[in-house]
Order: sequence, then C-alpha cells, then structure tokens
Amino acid sequence: MSEQPLESEQVAAEPEEQQAVEDDLDALLSDVKRERDEYLALAQRAKADFENYRKRAARESTEAERRGRASLARDLVPAIDNLERALRAAGIDPDARRTVDGEAPSEEVSAHEALARGLALVYQELHAALGRAGVFSYDPAGERFDPASSEAVSTRQANDGVETGTVVETLERGYRVGEQVLRPARVIAAK
Repeated sequence: MSEQPLESEQVAAEPEEQQAVEDDLDALLSDVKRERDEYLALAQRAKADFENYRKRAARESTEAERRGRASLARDLVPAIDNLERALRAAGIDPDARRTVDGEAPSEEVSAHEALARGLALVYQELHAALGRAGVFSYDPAGERFDPASSEAVSTRQANDGVETGTVVETLERGYRVGEQVLRPARVIAAK
C-alpha cells in the first residue's frame, strides 16, 4: 500500500513540475527575446552612428579641401597681381594675346617682347590653375559698389551718366572660391 500513495504523488507532482519547467522556459525565452531586442537596438544605433560619422567625415574632408585651396589662392594672388602689373607695364594685356594698344604682337619679337610673352603665359597658366581649383577673379567695374565684395580705396567725382556709388575703376581684382570672398576687389567708386 505504500506504493499506491507514492504513485499518486508522482502524478500530482508531474503537472506542477511541467508547469514549473514551462514557466522557466517562458521566462528564459522572454529574457532571450529582451536581449535580442537590446542587441538589435544597439546594432541599429551603431549603424546610425557610423552613417553619421561617415557623412560628417566626408563633409569635413570637403571643407578642409576648400580651405586648403583658399589658403593656396590667398598666397598666389599677390604674385598674380605683380605679374599683371609687370605685363601692363610692358604694354601687354594679361588677359589677351594682344598688346595694351590692341595690336597683335609681331612675329619677330625683341628679347623684351619675348620675356613679356613668357610672363603672360605664366600669368594665364596660374589663372587657369586657380580656375581648376574653383578660384575665380572678378572685376566689379561698372557695377554698383558692394562692400561685401569690394574695398573702396578712393572716390572720384561721377562723370555724366555714372551714378553715385558705381565702381568706376578696379585697381586690383577680387578673388572668390564659390561665394566666399578670398580678397575683395580694390576699387575707386563714383561720388
């Protein structure tokens, strides 16, 4: 008779053990799902952080390149100005392959003319190199004076048909990288 009660205790204990095992499994499954969700959220944040880093690094790289070009251009602009002055003094328009008086240079040239032509080529190559780097010169002559892009060195009495505040002469061209003014144009404005 002693076996009989033991068997019924086992039968009664089995559903309780099964329930306990199922509860443990449910709790374990719940913990695993929670961990999975945490790791998924962590992976998504890491992915978003990396994408933001990649975009920021690309933006900073582009900005550093632009600053480098602007810095180089600032250093070259005075040399270009001096070349331009030398060419004008030699009677050569630095922006054209003609003399300042409009005549095309003759085929037979003196040493002076050959030197001036060589300087003109250097000037044009420097301008082209700056252009390829996104640096461009501007001449505001005839335009309304803009203090954001020009520096008025002097004023001059306005001639007939010229409005007050108009740039009548450009002493030195200005230079820009995109919309950023590297050096304002130095001008004479009408008063």
